[in-house]
Amino acid sequence: MTTTAFKEPVRQAPSGVAARAPRRPGRLRRLSLPYLLLLPALLLELLVHLVPMVIGVVMSFKELTQFYIRDWGTAPWSGLGNYQVSVDFDAPVGEALLHSFLVTVGFTLLSVGLCWLIGTAAAVFMQDAFRGRGLLRALFLVPYALPVYTAVITWVFMFQHDNGLVNHVLHDQLHLTDKPSFWLIGDNSFYALLTVSVWKGWPFAFLIVTAGLQNIPKELYEAAALDGAGTWQRIRRITLPSLRPVNQVLVLVLFLWTFNDFNTPYVLFGKSAPEAADLVSVHIYQSSFVTWNFGTGSAMSVLLLLFLLVVTGGYLLLTSRGRRAADV
Repeated sequence: MTTTAFKEPVRQAPSGVAARAPRRPGRLRRLSLPYLLLLPALLLELLVHLVPMVIGVVMSFKELTQFYIRDWGTAPWSGLGNYQVSVDFDAPVGEALLHSFLVTVGFTLLSVGLCWLIGTAAAVFMQDAFRGRGLLRALFLVPYALPVYTAVITWVFMFQHDNGLVNHVLHDQLHLTDKPSFWLIGDNSFYALLTVSVWKGWPFAFLIVTAGLQNIPKELYEAAALDGAGTWQRIRRITLPSLRPVNQVLVLVLFLWTFNDFNTPYVLFGKSAPEAADLVSVHIYQSSFVTWNFGTGSAMSVLLLLFLLVVTGGYLLLTSRGRRAADV
């Protein structure tokens, strides 16, 4: 006996009607989850950085002095008047700003160069394993790990004229000076500020370069040693070219941190920095909160922001061109 199975005919969709994909209610939720997680950080970033930045730009176009502190929105508009006063280098305000800018440029170049040099030398020295290397690495990172106020206030006591450690070593112990020096006033304040900045910043360079050295294959050094290359030749031919991408980011970060540094000079010298150590950050603070001319101080801040944006953009453009030329 033969049994025949009857199948229900398959219904075809009418022509011109596209087949619809099955809905996935959880797909939209999965796609939107990362953005929902980033939303609190984005809102906090807007509140902490972007909103004050916009308010500062608006303030730079107002004649905002101590007479309008209660309701700064009622301050009259000055247009580009605050900017004209800031860049008029023949007037006292513009001349003082130009002097502060030049001091900051010289200080930044010296500090970044010394931080990079000391950090790179220490990282290369600590590349090979030896007894006590872990302890030395931990000690090297102490200045970077300390809070800024704690580290700088310690140097304030060390730079004291009568009972400071610096004068005790240089004058009483080594007899390198005829008399104890004033390190927190006069021309020596620049060297005191540079010393603290380098002492506080070079461990960061050491940390970044140490991480970059881990990506260099040891076979390159072994092959160079077999070819008769010395230590300096290996550093110049292998280490420095391999660290070029790391150094490009490191130098930019150190430049931005140092040029904008406010905590170090403020804790070291107080509200009124000496003329030799009058950095732009402290100068803008004095122009805003000491003379109560917030409009001019805001204009100086905007000019500083524009300068850093131009320098950063030019630096990234030059480094990207150099990277492409090296790849070719």
